Amino acid sequence: EDPSSSSSTQNSAAPELPGFYYDPEKNRYFRLLPGHNNHNPLTKDSIQHRAMECKRLRLLEEEEKQNQKTARAGLNSSVLLQKRQLGLLSSTSYCRLVHELKVNCMQRRKIEIHSPDSSVAGTNNFKIIVADVACERIFAVNDVEHGGCKYGIINLSGLGKESLTVKMYDNLYFTNRKVNSVCWASLTHPDSHLCLMGIAETPGCACLLPASLFSSTNPGDRPGMLCSFKISTAWSCAWCLNPQADNCFSTGLTRRVLVTNVVTGHQQTFGTSSDVLAQQFAMQTPVLYNGCRSGEIFSIDVRQRNGKGQSWKATRLSHGSAVTSFHLMEAEHYLMAADMAGKIKLWDLRTAKCVKQYKGHHNEYALLPLHVNEEEGLLIAVGQDCYTRIWSLQDAHLLRTIPSPHPSSKDAIPSVVFSSRLGGSRGVPGLLMAVKQDLYHFSYN
Repeated sequence: EDPSSSSSTQNSAAPELPGFYYDPEKNRYFRLLPGHNNHNPLTKDSIQHRAMECKRLRLLEEEEKQNQKTARAGLNSSVLLQKRQLGLLSSTSYCRLVHELKVNCMQRRKIEIHSPDSSVAGTNNFKIIVADVACERIFAVNDVEHGGCKYGIINLSGLGKESLTVKMYDNLYFTNRKVNSVCWASLTHPDSHLCLMGIAETPGCACLLPASLFSSTNPGDRPGMLCSFKISTAWSCAWCLNPQADNCFSTGLTRRVLVTNVVTGHQQTFGTSSDVLAQQFAMQTPVLYNGCRSGEIFSIDVRQRNGKGQSWKATRLSHGSAVTSFHLMEAEHYLMAADMAGKIKLWDLRTAKCVKQYKGHHNEYALLPLHVNEEEGLLIAVGQDCYTRIWSLQDAHLLRTIPSPHPSSKDAIPSVVFSSRLGGSRGVPGLLMAVKQDLYHFSYN
């Protein structure tokens, strides 16, 4: 059972009484006074928070004792090897099950973050971390106390050493702009720039920044911002790697999609009936997939001219709640999508049908990303309850639930990156977790 799935503190053996709370530890009922009584310590929110915190501390204690249970009964390395030698397991199944064992053996270690400006290192809470394609660098967005965000790039080369240390380079030119979404962009070379979407003031702002702005070189040698323009509030962004729509990025706005060519400045606008909260370009064709607040997922071929009405929409899917994130699978026949009802579904784009559902994810209103690693056959998502969950892509089995090192709260939802090559081609495998002011590495070996 998912240890954080139960939000009720009622003991199954004790009946629920209106206006009363049953404490299983003290084995008695307590009266719940009206919510306007400020001196009453027992409210539904406080009871639920206390129960969640007890579960989190218990799980952390089990993890520190390395008391992790395997995701499947009877699954261990010796049994897998024996079945493989006897020909009872194919190479694909053997590798997939070995990765499941590795996931359950991951141990948390804190990473030391170094910064050229030691006075600001580790003083702001992480909001978003996004790795480049090679997983050599991580772009980090940190909330600052006076409002807005601070940006920086973390170099992961230090992860391959005995002491887990990373270097973070900040750019102090753009510290007051709130960021809703960020993605890496390949303009002059792979992952050479960063697309930032968010709110500077009213209206919002879209920026394309060179990644070299975040470096230890002389500030006078740094290039300037490539493009910046005012827009309505931006929810999402995506960069196109298909040569038929070269140098283009898309912005998901309030009831419209804006596709911009950063070299020519040409823009295309597509009207939608709802806010666009998630976006991704296909690699094989210049097709943009969009997920909306209405629960609709549709695609746009960006080669066509702006059309009136909804005639330009294709591959239309429907979730029951707002789509917060999705991932187009490598073969581009399947799409994984998550919504604000906590549902994660795998869609077959050829038949427009849901073929699998991954249960256990928690979400009510947050824009939470999905992380799919097809090489290891894993799906990773962080819930609004601050638990990181890992599923098997093959059969949607929940493999592990990782509690946050910090108490759960809406401003302390972890942001994660998973890769078998953290730090580059010779990097270390594992899961990176940024929460509050800390960065953690879960070793995967």
